[in-house]
Amino acid sequence: MSVRTAELLMAILLALGSIGLMVKSSELSIGWIEGRGPGSGVWPFWLAVFMLLSCVAVIYRWFKRATPESRSNELYMTRGAVQIVGISVGALLALLIGTHLIGIYFSLFVFLFFYLRVLGRHSWTVTIPLTLATPVVLFLFFEWALKIPLPKAISEPLFYPIYDLIY
Repeated sequence: MSVRTAELLMAILLALGSIGLMVKSSELSIGWIEGRGPGSGVWPFWLAVFMLLSCVAVIYRWFKRATPESRSNELYMTRGAVQIVGISVGALLALLIGTHLIGIYFSLFVFLFFYLRVLGRHSWTVTIPLTLATPVVLFLFFEWALKIPLPKAISEPLFYPIYDLIY
């Protein structure tokens, strides 16, 4: 697939997504509610409108061949790039499945370790602090500061002593 074709396909897909978001958000109130302010669908609706207008502009410029991308017949992705994207998609899928099975914090730890050390080939001095600190910071932010529990699956009992400290 060429860069030119990829640009057009992405603009069309995003335009369709924008229309879907506009339809879905218009099920909510997209007007001004007297005494309360904007309805709950206002921001998603208007962001989708602007995204759709941007897509229309990209498509228009594609037909006019106004950008270097719209004139390029070069290969969009090399075999190596497709492999990296495929591995990344697989890792994200494993993160989602792991979140369901062992919880977000442990799954995130494994995901970050794989992504930083195995795929990214970062040093241990980068990998270890980030893989340990990220789940801890997210736990403190969501569970302690915002009081929003994230899924912990079978690892939930491990968090009971921490709950006793923060609640």
